[in-house]
Amino acid sequence: MKRSTFLTSLLGLATVPTFAADAAAKKRLLILGDSISIGYTPYVQKMLANEMVVIRPTKDGKPENCSGTTSGVANIDRWLQLDGGKWDVIHFNWGLHDLKHVKAGDAKGAASDLATDPPQATVEVYEKNLREIVAKLKATGAKLVFAATTPVTDEPMKVYRNNADVIRYNEAALRVMKDNNIPVNDLYTFVKPRMKELQIQPANVHFVPAGSEALAAEVVKTVKAALQ
Repeated sequence: MKRSTFLTSLLGLATVPTFAADAAAKKRLLILGDSISIGYTPYVQKMLANEMVVIRPTKDGKPENCSGTTSGVANIDRWLQLDGGKWDVIHFNWGLHDLKHVKAGDAKGAASDLATDPPQATVEVYEKNLREIVAKLKATGAKLVFAATTPVTDEPMKVYRNNADVIRYNEAALRVMKDNNIPVNDLYTFVKPRMKELQIQPANVHFVPAGSEALAAEVVKTVKAALQ
């Protein structure tokens, strides 16, 4: 073998353990949540690209919506095993789907725009489910961060939600987090004064790209703080 070829081969081999070491050195972050988290996850991945492996559930090659806590209870075991599991941090949220109203008597739980129809999960069921989910999250040994549910507008929307309910469900979630010594990423307070700027207009619970990026920055901040 020529000397130059031999050296090139050695150099090529030398890079393999270096890359492997870099990957192994990165902390692992799991993001669980609904479409709001689907919006900010790519920005979190970009912001933490050099420091962490950031994973969220996917289904059929697309981001999976973790929906309400009923879905959370049913799927949490599967989600915790994504990409081999072994998480350093889990950033999670449930709320907007639990408090949305669904058509009464509809077996599939179709969304409703009527205040007189029931929520997907009452606040009592929400708190019970959240406690069950949190118990499984704690069992992983990962650092946990709960994201408070973001506010909703008082204007009519295709799916009925009420900001007074957001406050009630957040209060229930905060009880669970306090009982379990889990820090809270208060996205509600962060977004509330900036709803017109950060959320899609008119009357939408989702966020414009700059809004999702702003949420991502808050996620990154709280995740890093959890690791300190």
